Amino acid sequence: MEVIDYIFSLLKNKGKLVSDEKTEVLQNFSESIETITLVNEIIENQNRIMKSWEIKIRIEDIKRMSFPIQNGTVGKAYTSKIDFKTLNITDLIFEEFQGLEEIGLSFNKIDDAIEGVPLESGENKIKFLFKVDGELETTEPNVKEISIIINPDPKTLWKDIESDKSDPFWKDDNVSIVDIVGDKKIVVASKRGRSHANVGTYRDDDFAYKYFNNSGWTVVAVSDGAGSYSLSRKGSEIACNAVLEYFEKYSDIELHKEFEDKLLEFNTSRDEELLKEIQILAKKNLYKATVFAHNKIKEFADKLALDNPELFNNPKAKSPLDYFHSTLIFTLFKKFDFGYLVLTFGVGDCPIAVVNKDKTITSLMNWLDVGEFGGGTRFITQPEIFHSESNRMSTRFNFQIFPDFSYLFLMTDGIYDPKFVVEANLERHEKWMEFISDLEGQNDDKSAVDFSYENNEIGDQLSKWMDFWSPGNHDDRTLAIIY
Repeated sequence: MEVIDYIFSLLKNKGKLVSDEKTEVLQNFSESIETITLVNEIIENQNRIMKSWEIKIRIEDIKRMSFPIQNGTVGKAYTSKIDFKTLNITDLIFEEFQGLEEIGLSFNKIDDAIEGVPLESGENKIKFLFKVDGELETTEPNVKEISIIINPDPKTLWKDIESDKSDPFWKDDNVSIVDIVGDKKIVVASKRGRSHANVGTYRDDDFAYKYFNNSGWTVVAVSDGAGSYSLSRKGSEIACNAVLEYFEKYSDIELHKEFEDKLLEFNTSRDEELLKEIQILAKKNLYKATVFAHNKIKEFADKLALDNPELFNNPKAKSPLDYFHSTLIFTLFKKFDFGYLVLTFGVGDCPIAVVNKDKTITSLMNWLDVGEFGGGTRFITQPEIFHSESNRMSTRFNFQIFPDFSYLFLMTDGIYDPKFVVEANLERHEKWMEFISDLEGQNDDKSAVDFSYENNEIGDQLSKWMDFWSPGNHDDRTLAIIY
């Protein structure tokens, strides 16, 4: 702007109009060194004021701006990138965060990211110190308050209340064993679910196993007591122990001998008709064990109902047996010269699987009573499974020969649901390989189970591994592994 124009405008704004005859005076006044100096100083100060105003507005805009900061979780690796370019904040000449260290975090200036492992939960107020382009180096930094929400570790929200040991049907909340069964080893862990521990109720799962030295057979049983039935924890215990009792005391010795004789004959002849006879004999023996387990629970239930009727107060229950509803899976296996014979039975939603020696094939040994395939959950305590065509009792038994195997798994749905999610995954070998890798330490907790034969700590390792976190999956967990 020309000095004369500035003076003219100033005088006009002040009500001092310049007449034509005074134009020359204005011209001379505007050309004086003093006037020029004063006008330039005024303009410079105005520019300085405008710049200061713009800086002030910019600072306030940044202070009011919302930074998209991610929520974190205590103990879990955290990263929240601040994209200054997307936020249109590219004019900073200084930036610093205060208060991050106290909660286990820091600011990575290279990646423009807040990162670390949060130490405590809550809404944490963090200070963002900054200066924008145009501010002096000596100026105090501006302060913007930012909130970082750190959620508590979900695991810490669950209580671990001991179950009532005075209860007549009390059982240990957590159990693990490791043992030798013939030329294999077995490890089993059974752990009360978080949902039960949170309210101090009982472990409904159970298991039992036995190696018979005189015959070389091993039997392993696993059962999941239905949590909505008040005495199911006893039902699962009776079911597993009854399977062992049957094969120890009541299994038909002659039938057993005939079965093995035919099996040895088949190994030589490979006669398909003979194989069918063997399968029929195997199913007969397994079937008797299932009936025995059902009857043992029924006998116990009927007697308890007579002695303690106050325990049976559920109007939805059709009989005392309903209070003991439990699934049941079990396997018998034995090593022969030609390999391992593995027999299985399953009712309910607990899988049995065999992984071959070189880990190239996984054989699912039973179908599960879930979804459309099984028509819903079934229990060993339900009489209809023994005679209803819709329950396909004969298909609940399996008979396979393996040259050898690396793993034989039996598990309840507390393991199956979080690790396999859907039934279809049980048919996929790669999912079992992922499961084995998980067991060996490929998991978020880096919790590993060492399957070396000489490791006697494997029971504790498996129990610890079963503490894995899976949102929405807090049921009892039981896993038996023969390896």
